[in-house]
Amino acid sequence: MSATLVVKELAAGHGDRALFSGLNLVVAPGDVIGLVGANGAGKSTLLRTLAGLLPTEAGGFGLNPPTAIIGYLPQEPDRREGESLLQFLARRTGVAESQKRMDDAAERIEQDPDEYGDALERWLALGGADLDERAAAVAADLGLAVDLDLPMTALSGGQAARAGMASLLLSRYDVFLLDEPTNDLDLDGLERLERFVQGLKAGVVIVSHDREFLARTATGVLELDLAQQQVNFFGGGYAAYLEEKAIAKRRAREAYDEYDDKKSDLEARARMQRAWMEKGVKNARRKQPDNDKIGKSKKIEGTEKQAAKARQTDRMIERLEVVEEPRKEWQLRMEIAAAPRAGAIVATLNRAVVTRGGFTLGPVDLQVDWADRVAITGANGAGKSTLLGAMLQRIPLTSGTAALGPGVVVGEVDQARGLFLNDQPLLDAFCAAVPDLQPADVRTLLAKFGLKAHHVLRPAASLSPGERTRAALALLQGRGVNLLVLDEPTNHLDLPAIEQLESALDGYPGTLLLVTHDRRMLAAVSTNRHIDVRDGKVSVR
Repeated sequence: MSATLVVKELAAGHGDRALFSGLNLVVAPGDVIGLVGANGAGKSTLLRTLAGLLPTEAGGFGLNPPTAIIGYLPQEPDRREGESLLQFLARRTGVAESQKRMDDAAERIEQDPDEYGDALERWLALGGADLDERAAAVAADLGLAVDLDLPMTALSGGQAARAGMASLLLSRYDVFLLDEPTNDLDLDGLERLERFVQGLKAGVVIVSHDREFLARTATGVLELDLAQQQVNFFGGGYAAYLEEKAIAKRRAREAYDEYDDKKSDLEARARMQRAWMEKGVKNARRKQPDNDKIGKSKKIEGTEKQAAKARQTDRMIERLEVVEEPRKEWQLRMEIAAAPRAGAIVATLNRAVVTRGGFTLGPVDLQVDWADRVAITGANGAGKSTLLGAMLQRIPLTSGTAALGPGVVVGEVDQARGLFLNDQPLLDAFCAAVPDLQPADVRTLLAKFGLKAHHVLRPAASLSPGERTRAALALLQGRGVNLLVLDEPTNHLDLPAIEQLESALDGYPGTLLLVTHDRRMLAAVSTNRHIDVRDGKVSVR
């Protein structure tokens, strides 16, 4: 079904904190709208509102036709206890909910046969009739070689990422709302997702921090500008958005500077005119010779002229069209504190083998030297995170040896951002990790990473994925490291923060191990070695 999503004057916020207002948007069939903005600007809130999961604070939205189906796929697919892979796919594609509605309607079919007909039509439209067959084919195509009845909680991280991709490829919604679908995808997955989105006839609103993906798919960009409290729409693709944004920013600054200069000049003129006027009044009040009436009259006349000029200048100032000064955008100024240099050899693996379930990594022979900058790539499930775990001696070896050099201080941003997944307040969790820092210094450091007073006292697990990633990056600055391990660091980070991270990595003097599928980051960050992991086998070049 061809459907159009129309949003009018929509507003949203958290408590008394406004996120956006006056949002207008039309998403027609075939449109791919990239939704961008800083972490906390309201991107996920907007998608959840359009999905009907959050109430509207002002304004509204509608579908044409009204019977169209919106599909929302959140950024962190939850793996529910006891739910099988097939049940997960049915839930994410909307088939499970439509099946329940159809079953409920069947019990009331005598009272309302139309209700059952509508429910059946919806179930068929979502692909419920052949979901099992399609699921098996898509899973096989993605290399997800597991039984569809296997519990989701039994899947590895790589398998779970493929399951999330499968749920998207199996979906048949009329409008797609996709929140960070590129997270955790390998290069093959990114290419599949690009082809899927490019081939959709349905409208799509998509949040992604993968710049290359946006450049290849977006037909328009909706920006939630938290700093300026504005909503801006840019027609054209992502490259056009970047260019237009830069031009708009420059013009806004030029317009304000022109207004400010003109106002300052008029205010200076008005002050001078008043000074002359006051001087003239004083001179006129001085005792003049009785025979100098003409001189006195001229001075009074001059004073009145200056007063009139001052009033005229004031009116000119009042008639100026006010141009608000563009707010200074908050920017992450990131540094990575370097610990004292370790020895010449940082980490080694000697005939190392790791066996986990049916998966085997190795045998691996590997040496990482001081100041090596290593990019680690490979498909999901190939063993990249297992390799890191073995090198850091976090995962026990089945055979072989692993060693870290003397003086190595590891700083890691792992995929799960695990340090900040507990119920401790963020401030307490952070202070426990850096006991040498005073709480006031911790607050200051977190504020540099956009984590303010209303963040630091919240349970760490309640933070958004992007906020937890910022906290993990702040930790790198809070304690010096000389072996920096980044496992998919761009997941959940906003675009400016990713660029700041790339800049910080350029100036980092220690040893770097970088796992990422972000194609632009791989191109931007300088590396001198490349490790490729395929099916548990490691090659170095």
